[in-house]
Amino acid sequence: MPSESHQQAKQPVSAALAGPYGHPFHPILVTVPIGAWVGSLVFDIASHIVDDPDFLARGAMWLIAVGVIGALAAAMVGILDLFAIPTGTRAFRTGLIHMTLNLLVTASYAGSFLWRHAGDGPSGSVGAGQLVVNAVTLAVLGVSGFLGGKLAYRYGVRVADEATQAEGFLPSRRNSARP
Repeated sequence: MPSESHQQAKQPVSAALAGPYGHPFHPILVTVPIGAWVGSLVFDIASHIVDDPDFLARGAMWLIAVGVIGALAAAMVGILDLFAIPTGTRAFRTGLIHMTLNLLVTASYAGSFLWRHAGDGPSGSVGAGQLVVNAVTLAVLGVSGFLGGKLAYRYGVRVADEATQAEGFLPSRRNSARP
């Protein structure tokens, strides 16, 4: 039987801001920075393969910016989800580490954007240092994503309880008429 604190972690602090019960906004919002930052790494690598790499270097820079903006939006609702988790629990500690890693990743990408935007902006292939920073930062994001998955899939943070989930496995009305 789930504890009262476990049930608390399933409910939103504010349904209007963080998403209603069973439909949190944070998981959908994180797809923006993840996609943008993965795309930026692909552009960084591709800038070393093509004859005219300028457009790829500029594209990577702007994908990083889109990712930073998306990460800030995801962080605003993610912190609300963190507030729903009782302090002093494994889930709360995991949430703090997840948040800290995401803040470090976002700061790294913000710095990377400024580095790339310095002077006249990117031209030619992306520098080796910028490519390495992008790859390492994306790897840290992967660790943080693993922890986010642990929050949802192992600890059930903001996931509907089992009784609610069981509704999805009842026969549908169309199928219930069959013998």
